[in-house]
Amino acid sequence: MELLKALLLLSGVLGALAELCVIPQMDSQLVERLGQRLLLWMDRLSLEQLNPSIYVGLRLSSMQAGTKEDLYLHSLKLTYQQCLLGSTSSDDHSNCQTKPSGGDLALYLLALRANCEFIGSRKGDRLVSQLKWFLEDEKKAIGHDHEGQLRTSFYQYSLGILALCVHQKRVHDSVVGKLLYAIEHSYRTSQGYLSVDTEAMAGLAFTCLDRFNFNPDLRPRITMAIETVREKILKAQTSEGNFGNVYSTPLALQFLMVSPAHGAELGTACLKARASLLASLHGGAFQNPMMISQLLPVLNHKTYLDLISPDCQAPRVMLVPAVEDPASVYTPEVISVTLEVSSVLPRYKHTFFVLAGSTLEDVLKMAQDVGRFTYGTQASLSGPYLTSVLGKEVGEREFWQILRAPDTPLLQGIADYKPADGETIMFQLVRW
Repeated sequence: MELLKALLLLSGVLGALAELCVIPQMDSQLVERLGQRLLLWMDRLSLEQLNPSIYVGLRLSSMQAGTKEDLYLHSLKLTYQQCLLGSTSSDDHSNCQTKPSGGDLALYLLALRANCEFIGSRKGDRLVSQLKWFLEDEKKAIGHDHEGQLRTSFYQYSLGILALCVHQKRVHDSVVGKLLYAIEHSYRTSQGYLSVDTEAMAGLAFTCLDRFNFNPDLRPRITMAIETVREKILKAQTSEGNFGNVYSTPLALQFLMVSPAHGAELGTACLKARASLLASLHGGAFQNPMMISQLLPVLNHKTYLDLISPDCQAPRVMLVPAVEDPASVYTPEVISVTLEVSSVLPRYKHTFFVLAGSTLEDVLKMAQDVGRFTYGTQASLSGPYLTSVLGKEVGEREFWQILRAPDTPLLQGIADYKPADGETIMFQLVRW
C-alpha cells in the first residue's frame, strides 16, 4: 500500500513537471478517408509523382494498402536508386531528367526506415554519402559568417539531419551548428522568418540527436534549441488553434508530441489545435498527399521519431478504395475566376468561366488555351511549383506569390486550391 502511494505521488510530481501534448482519438471514418486519398496517389508511379512521404505516412498509421503498398516501395527503390546511384540497365537515365533533391533523398531514407530497413549495404552507404554531401554543400552556401543563402531550404536541411539520425548516422558538428545558429538567430528566408513547419522539422531533428546523444559538444545548445522551437511554435498558435496555418499544424504537433513542457499551456494548445484540425478535415482542407502524409501519423499518435524503432509487425487495418455515393453525383455549376498579373507590362487581367470545383491549375490551363496566358511549373513533392508567368521566369531570390484579392496569400498550391465564384487570383513576382 505504501509503495502504491509512493508511485502515485511520484506520478503526480512528474505530471506537474511535464505537460504532454496528447491528441485524443478522432473519428475513425474521418481518418480512413484520408488514407483512401493516399490510395489514389499510390497508383501514380512516375518520377514526378512518386513521393516517399506517402509511404512513410501510411506506415505510421493504423492502416495498410497491402500489395499496393509493397509495389509502391518497390517503385521507390527502383526509381531512386537508378536516379541517385546510376542504372545498371541499358536504358541509361532516360527516366531521370531531374535528379531527386536532398529533401527527396531524406524522405526516401525515412521510407526505408519505415519498412524497418537500416542503411548498411554498399548502395545504402552511397545514399548516405550523397545526403551528407548535400548537407555539406548547403553548409558551405551558408558560409562561415552565416550571411549566405541555402540553395534549397532549412526545411530540407533539417529533414536531411533527421533522416540520417533515425538511421543512426552521425553528421559533423559544423553541419548541426548551422541549423542551431538559424534557430538561435531567427534566420530570415524568402517569405520572412523560418516557417512553423521548418521550425518543427528542426525541432524533430534536434530531438533525435538528443536521444542518441549525438554531437555531445553541442548538447547544451541542442537542448536550448528544442526549448526555443517549442516556445516559438506555441506563440505562433492562431485564435482558431492552428500553429502558423492549418498545413503547418501537423508537423508542429509531431514535434510538440515529443517535447514535454512545464505547466498546462502545452496540453491546452494541443487540444485547441486538434479542434481546429477536426474542423478543417470536415471542411475538406486536406487534399494534398504531402500534407495528408504528415497528418496521418499525428492522428495515430505517431511522429517521425517513431522511425527510430518502428514496429513493423503492428496490426493495421486494410484500406479499401472509397465508393462514390450515387446520390452525391450532380451537375456542377459554372463559376467565374479572374486572373490578374501586375508584374508584367501591359498588366494582365482576364476573367474565365470554369466548372465549380476546378483547381487553380485547371484555370491556368484554360487561360493558356484560350486567354493569351502562359505559365511554367516545376514538379515537387508538394505539387507543381510556379516558375514562370506570361514568359517572366523567376530569377535568383525571386518567387511568384499567389494571392486571393485583395491581399490574402494562398496556403495551397495551384493543384490543390479551388477558387470560389467571382474570386480574383493575383500573381506577383516577389524578390527577397
